[in-house]
Amino acid sequence: MGSQTPARLGIRTHHQPCAACRMLRRRCDSNCILAPYFPGDEPDKFAGVHKVFGASNVIKMIQMVEETNRQDAVKALVYEARARLRDPVYGSTGTIFQLQKMVQDLKLQLKSTNARVLELQQQKDQMLGIFMNVDHLDVPSSVDHGLSFSLDYEDSMASNLLIGKPH
Repeated sequence: MGSQTPARLGIRTHHQPCAACRMLRRRCDSNCILAPYFPGDEPDKFAGVHKVFGASNVIKMIQMVEETNRQDAVKALVYEARARLRDPVYGSTGTIFQLQKMVQDLKLQLKSTNARVLELQQQKDQMLGIFMNVDHLDVPSSVDHGLSFSLDYEDSMASNLLIGKPH
């Protein structure tokens, strides 16, 4: 008895109406074209599409698309309907423009950041060059301009530590 279906037992099964038929208050039969794409437990999905495109246009659009591509077409309709409800003038195009603007702004920010990194790297290289040449300074003793420069043992040790030389 476990293999018998409710229909075989004479029990009448009740077909759950899709969200479209429920909203349009019509009988949803087994060959309803909207049922596979607008299940009864997702009424908001069809409500937005219906509000933007109208039920008859949605049915026509679905029928125009090959059956293998219908799920993707319905997803696109739902996305566009939600975008149109948020932005009635531009719809999803407005979102695309916003994203393109963000990409442009981020490219400019990246360019600026890369320039700053290059600048800091050049400063670092310049400082390392100065530290590397500290050991090789030859201050002529015969020329004295009133300035004196000398490295004592501690200064020499500090510069060696900066450039990684052993004691």
